[in-house]
Formats: sequence, C-alpha cells, structure tokens
Amino acid sequence: MPQLDKLIARLESGAASAIVLEADSPILLQTSLGMQQFSSQVLSTSQVLALITEVADAELRPSIQAGRDISFAYQFNGKPWLVKQDDDQPGLRIRVRAWSERDNGAPTPKPLNTEPQGVPAVSSTASATPVTQPATPTPVRTVPRRADDTPRTESVDTAEAREALDALLRIQVSRGAADLHLRVGEPPIFRLGGDLVRLDGESPLTADGLDAMLRSVMPEKNQGEYDQLWDTDFAYEIEGLSRFRVNVLRDRYGIAAVMRTIASTTVTVEQMGISPEVQALCNLTKGLVLVTGPTGSGKSTTLCALVDLINRTRSDHLITIEDPIEFVHQSKKCLITQRQVGVHTQSFKSALRAALREDPDIILVGELRDLETIAIAMETAETGHLVFGTLHTTTAASTINRIVDQFPADRQEQIRIMLSESLKAVVSQVLCKKIGGGRVAAREILIVNKAVSALIREGKTVQIPNIIQTQRKLGMETLNDALLNLVKTKQVEPDEAYNKSVEKKDMAMKLKAIGFAVNAAGQDD
Repeated sequence: MPQLDKLIARLESGAASAIVLEADSPILLQTSLGMQQFSSQVLSTSQVLALITEVADAELRPSIQAGRDISFAYQFNGKPWLVKQDDDQPGLRIRVRAWSERDNGAPTPKPLNTEPQGVPAVSSTASATPVTQPATPTPVRTVPRRADDTPRTESVDTAEAREALDALLRIQVSRGAADLHLRVGEPPIFRLGGDLVRLDGESPLTADGLDAMLRSVMPEKNQGEYDQLWDTDFAYEIEGLSRFRVNVLRDRYGIAAVMRTIASTTVTVEQMGISPEVQALCNLTKGLVLVTGPTGSGKSTTLCALVDLINRTRSDHLITIEDPIEFVHQSKKCLITQRQVGVHTQSFKSALRAALREDPDIILVGELRDLETIAIAMETAETGHLVFGTLHTTTAASTINRIVDQFPADRQEQIRIMLSESLKAVVSQVLCKKIGGGRVAAREILIVNKAVSALIREGKTVQIPNIIQTQRKLGMETLNDALLNLVKTKQVEPDEAYNKSVEKKDMAMKLKAIGFAVNAAGQDD
C-alpha cells in the first residue's frame, strides 16, 4: 500500500482538506484550524519525491524526479485526487487535495523517455483530464511459500525480474564476491577481495527495473516495512547455490540494495583458523562471550564456526536470535532453535527474555543493539547460561567501555560489577586483504581472568592492552600483534596491516623493527 494512501484517507474522512509535502519540513495537514503537523519526521527532497513517485504512472516518474511542474491525477478508492506542486514556493512543496472541475486544465508532465544511464530528463508540460476510471489491475498469480513461510502474490512479469536478479547472484557466487551492490544509474557492482568492481558489459540499472527485481524476492512483510520506513533487511536463498543477506534502501536516485553472500554450508573453526583458546570458550557452561568488529568484519562467520563446534561436541539446546538468519544450522548433537527478528519474534530483547522459558543452555544474540538487550544478556549469563553476542567495536577495551557507557551514570558502577563477573572473553576482529586474493581475519583476543575482572570492576580499562601483552601464554593477543603475525607469514602486505591497525604508531614501530617501512602520515595514537 503506497504511503500516500494512508494520508489521503485523512482527506476522505474530512479531517483535512489538503496534504502538504515540503522538503525540510514534516508532513502537514491543512485543516479548518490552519496547518497541523502530521508527523515528527522531517522530509528530505528525495523523500518527498519518493512519496509521489510511488503513486505516479511509470511514464511520469522520470519527469517527477526533475522536481519541476509536477501535476497529475491519482485514483484512490474510486475518486480522483490532484497531486500538484506549488509554483510560488522557492523550495519543493507538493499539495494533495480532492480533484475538482476547475482542475481539468491543470498541467501534467508529458511522458518522456529517460536518457541513458538512468539520468532523468527535463520535462515539458501538456494538458490533462481527470481520472474517471481506476486503472485495470495487473494480473497476479500465487507463488509458492518461501523459506520464511511468507506467502506472496506477484505480477506475471515478476518471474522474469527474479530470474534477472538470480542471474546476477549466480555471477556473484561464481566469482567469489562478498557483496552485490545494486544502484539506479549504475551497472551491478561486486565487492571482490575488498574492492568494488563493476560488471563489464552490463547496462546501468533503471529505477523500474531494479524495483521489480528487488520486490520479486522481498517478503510481503518487508515490502510493507520498506514502503513505510524506506529500509528493510531480509534473507533470500537460491536452493543449491547460497543464501544472501539483503538490505534494501532508498537513496537520491530511488531504490537500492546490497546483497551479501552467506555460505550455504556452515564453516568450521579449522577453516577459519580460530585459535584453541577461543575454541575452548565453547566449553563454558555460563558467561558472556562477545565477538566484535566493524560492519563486514566477519563476525557472523566466526560465530557460525563456534556454533558448529558446539553443535558437534555438546548435547545442549542452543537458541539463536538473528536479524536476519544467515547461516542455517542443522541439529547434530545439539538441538538448534533459530529465530529471526521480525519473522519469528518482535525484537532481540523480547526473544532473549522469552528464551529463558525455553530451556536453553546456550543463547546467541545476533546484535546487542540497546541498553535493555545488553542488560538481559548479562543477567542471562549470570544465571547459568552461555551467551554469545556481537557489538560494533574495534578493540576489547572499547567494547567494555561501550557497554558501560550505554547505561545511566548512576547504574554504571553496578554494571561494571555485573560485567566483571559475567564477561568471559572478547574477540575483536578486522578483515584484511590477503596477498594473492581473498581476505583473512586478524583477531584481538581478551580472556577475562582475575586481573582483567578487577580492572573492569575498578573502571581501569585503559590498562587492559597491557594485560593482553603480558598474558600471551593464556592465548591473549593484541590486534597489532595479530596483524604483525599476518605480515610475518606473508599473508598480508605491511601497508594493509598498518591501515587496519587501531594503534597506528605502535604498529609502525613493530613493522619497522622487522624491516618494513610504511607511510605513517596521519597516524593515530
């Protein structure tokens, strides 16, 4: 359902006489008492255009994107409504109201052909008459349920759009690309070995073509979410090929997406090169283990390997809470329950709270997004469960600080005490470009012993790197030492290791000590 329909319903009810959509302003309703604010969100120019483009005929959309002389009729509930730009305003302002007889001569954009490479052409104007009959609906057919049990209907040509997208995804998998970027006005772009590479010989994607491709694989729930929020996440699977984590968004040119390859089979700790000390964390019966790193650093893959190890070696109930489900685990020795936020549960915190009544031994939380989820995770770890979670932090010390800083000042001392007792390890990782192609993870490993626990409790996290340095025999390792080892074993170039380092001065000194010089301009402390 187009978002504009929800607003027009207010006009139908008589609550307002017009809707005003203006750039850099919230949505306004014109009433007998004057202008009334309908939403708190301030609209950008692209969001205003997106709202009206969604209800315009396809041939009008290129001219609407030009943002000039916008005027057309829209049919809703059997009645025509006028969507018209205010010509006397310096900025973009669109007014929506009931069509009247005086609007018969209102100008409307003339249908145009778009220029090559998705660039909208400048429109001219012509006369238009009001809409008197609703448009003939596109024939639809029911398609089988998808893996997430979401039934959908689709237009007849949707199958062709899906085939076109599947063809790109097959190229993505065959080339070993991590991501596929789809943008209006650009050919498909792959992330190969950390670099973005455009697909040769492919024409730039059009707005309508890309919209059809993405909606052909988007569950109905996510279509509604995208139409309302202009962002949505879901998983898509091509049987026998791979699963993909999909983010659909809207940018200045229209709909866009990033599709990440998820291996169709689980990975193992041996394949991932995970150290014995980190593997030993899978034997814990309670506590909190955090895997951290920036977006795209391989956190999900590392957690997949640890879950696989648990699944092979323990006889327990393991619950995963993810958004979306990425790696699919088949129960082996363990019983595996996988829940997807938005499909099987409303939120991370509600699923985590409910998990305590589901006889779990181990819980994996895909993302510790907010204060309440973090608090429940720590309480769960304290009450005799093993909890794995992720955060977008780059080092062990910054991870602890991030958790504590989430809470109000009057609770932070209590949280430090809870964290010092529940936290068992932090694994912070980054992905580096590998010599010869591919990527490899460098991991900082903090194992929480009595000394680290005392530092957390006393708020002395600045001393944690020193503890890691002096406790290497326990399997601890700083990120710089991990990066240095990759350089020594000729897996990573020195400049790449330097660029991925957080403590760059220390990294430059370490590299210099083994005979490598790097460009240290702009290095950080």
